[in-house]
This record gives sequence, structure tokens and C-alpha cells, in this order.
Amino acid sequence: MNYLDLLKQSAESAGNILCMGLDPVVDALPHPEKDTTHRITDYFAEIFAEMKKRGVRVAAFKPNLGYYAQLDRPMEGKFDGSLALAETIRMIRETFPGTPVILDSKRGDIATSSLNYAKEAFDVWTADCVTISPYMGTDSVMPFAFENKGAYILNRTSNPGGKDLQNKLEQSGEPFYMTVAKTIATWHSEHSGMGAVVGATNLKEFEDIAAYYADREIPLLIPGVGSQGGTAPEVMELMKKVGYPLALARINSSSGLTHPWKKGPAPDDYLERVFAGLNKLTKETAI
Repeated sequence: MNYLDLLKQSAESAGNILCMGLDPVVDALPHPEKDTTHRITDYFAEIFAEMKKRGVRVAAFKPNLGYYAQLDRPMEGKFDGSLALAETIRMIRETFPGTPVILDSKRGDIATSSLNYAKEAFDVWTADCVTISPYMGTDSVMPFAFENKGAYILNRTSNPGGKDLQNKLEQSGEPFYMTVAKTIATWHSEHSGMGAVVGATNLKEFEDIAAYYADREIPLLIPGVGSQGGTAPEVMELMKKVGYPLALARINSSSGLTHPWKKGPAPDDYLERVFAGLNKLTKETAI
């Protein structure tokens, strides 16, 4: 199954286009008596089991590699973060088969190195998709064009500093993010799994890009909802306005879903707080 079909089928199965980011901040999680690996995996296992029990589905999961890798201490022979990520992906596959796993690692290097990073995402971590940077161009991006896999390319990001380069005007007067969008469309014509990261925090830019992509079937990964200030209803409204195919979009929320209290210790009612966010966003992203 190619990546576009996986997106469409998982959106139909979930009934929404919500992407659940899995970015563990260990000190904010319950059960401080457990070792790091089990503190993460047991917590996500509890959430996944309760999701299944309550009939709550999402249309993608997005673990951010950096949150896990920084927990490793390979010089000491310790791989707490990597083991947690491996077990989390295994649980997703087992509990929610057919749901895309997007490895958020934002890779991008010269051709040979990019191929190694692609193998890291797709062969090592068995991800369905990966996030990458377009900065080094075609020979950096196209090594990620694995059969039936996807790659979300940074287009107009949700962070405040994104404007420093992405909003620069070309000599034509066009903003650089639209130049990137047109380049992504060219890469997408060569490999249908190529998509774009477009944040929910800059709605004018979002509307411009979504309108350009609307009839090109270019997948969108949309961060910035929740603690960064974007809202799912605004994004949904704009996509409908420009005729973008909703099933190809994934609206992401991370800490707002998994630990909305942000810092530890976790409150006694942590599970209900998680599901308050999940229930709200699954409704707001319903299709």
C-alpha cells in the first residue's frame, strides 16, 4: 500500500485526521519509581489500552526521535530512550494496526548520508514516514523516496524563527515558502509520498500553501496546535475553504495530549486530563 492510500484508509478508520505526537518528558510522567524505559512505555501502554477500551482512535502517531535519543547513554552501554521508542512503536503496531507512524527526525544531508538516515527511519525504526529538511536540495531529499514510504518536507514551520528564512521575498516578490512549496510539488510528482510540514500558527501562509496543494494530493503534516497557539478548528476551516482533501492532512498535537500539565509531578487525574484533550481534538478534526 502506498503512503497516500495508508493516509486515506487510516483517516477513514479513525474518523478524524488527528496525529498524536509522542514526545515524552520523563519528569512529567507518572510512576517516578520506575526506570526510564518503563516509565515511558508503561505510561503509553496505559494510554493506548484506555484508547482501545474507550473507542478513541487517532489517524497517526508521531514520535520525535530527539526526545528518545537524548535519554541514551551509549558510552555507558545504556539505551533507555531507544528501547522505549522501539517498544512504543511495537505497541502502536499491535494495538492500532494500519495507523501511520511518522518518525519526526528532520533529517537532510548529502546524498549518501541521506540514504543512511532514510534506512535509519524505515529499516531500523520501521516508520511509515519521516520528517526531512529541503535545504540541501534534490540529492538530499530523493534518497528518502522509499517504495510505499512517505517524507514530510519542512515548508512553513510553526516556530517563531521560521519567518527568518521562510518568509524572505524572492526577486519575483514571492515568499520563499512558496518557492519551497513548488519544489515539493516537483518532488511529489516523482514520488507520491512526498508531503509538506506546514504549521498551524501562521494562518495566512497556511492558506496560501494549502490552496496550492489542494488539487495536487500532497500530504500535509500540521504542527503548532495546542501549546504553540494554533487551533484545529481554524485549520480545518481553511482546508475546507480552499478545497484541500482532508484525509491527506494530519493535524498534530504532542504535549497537549500526552502530558498537558507540562511539568511534573503528574496529577492524580492524569488519565482524565489526557482524554479530555484527546476527546476534544478528535471531535475538532473529525471528517
